[in-house]
Amino acid sequence: MEVWLNKNMKICMTDGRTLIGVFLCTDRDRNIILGSCQEFLKSPGSYTSCAPGEPRTLGLAMIPGRHIVSIHVDDQSI
Repeated sequence: MEVWLNKNMKICMTDGRTLIGVFLCTDRDRNIILGSCQEFLKSPGSYTSCAPGEPRTLGLAMIPGRHIVSIHVDDQSI
């Protein structure tokens, strides 16, 4: 997981929200901290659980590990 530090990360959550931000750290409970985070709500009528809509800026966000459905790491970020 050390190679993921400071990489852009997209996390889909159980409630349909998608969070995109910079991976800063995690803990033994699988909680994840994202910096410069934006939240995307699932659009009404969307059938996929990770359908981004309009973004909302959160800044620093903690995502509980039990609510994470999927994680995608952008390998192109610096």
